[in-house]
Amino acid sequence: MASQCEHCLNYEFDEDYECMICTVDLDEDEMAHFITNTFHNCPYFLIDDEYQIVRKQN
Repeated sequence: MASQCEHCLNYEFDEDYECMICTVDLDEDEMAHFITNTFHNCPYFLIDDEYQIVRKQN
């Protein structure tokens, strides 16, 4: 799970808590899976591809 989250656009650093958080509004069951590292095949996963815009310009 961690490796998938690390590459997701929804996984951001929160300066207030000083840690990485998921910015998606997860429901109670989804949050329980996220916290216990059992959240596989996340439906909210968005690949963090910083070169996507550059490829579209070509």
